Amino acid sequence: MMQEQDIVIVMTNAPDLLLAKRIAHLLIEEKLAACVNIGPAMLSVYGWNGEVEGADEIPLLIKTTVTKQQAMIERLVSLHPYEIPEAIVIPVLGGYTPYLNWVRSLTCESQP
Repeated sequence: MMQEQDIVIVMTNAPDLLLAKRIAHLLIEEKLAACVNIGPAMLSVYGWNGEVEGADEIPLLIKTTVTKQQAMIERLVSLHPYEIPEAIVIPVLGGYTPYLNWVRSLTCESQP
């Protein structure tokens, strides 16, 4: 069972780079995430309304804590134009302790 201050990565995507940057900046400014990696455009192929669709999308990897993940996902959904935006939570099982502590420090409730 995950603890409140455990780190998670939330995987999502955006339809364009401008929106990806906006989402990243707001999530960090609002202390809902410590870091957002924005990747190069890639082709997503998926089923939608009984059809096979394809679209270029910008992948985002969002680092946050278990405590902040639900609020972060809610904010992501509010900023996103898709009817059902992707938000997949991946638990972080370990890593470089100073980095993990840095993520915690940037998403801490008591931080000004």
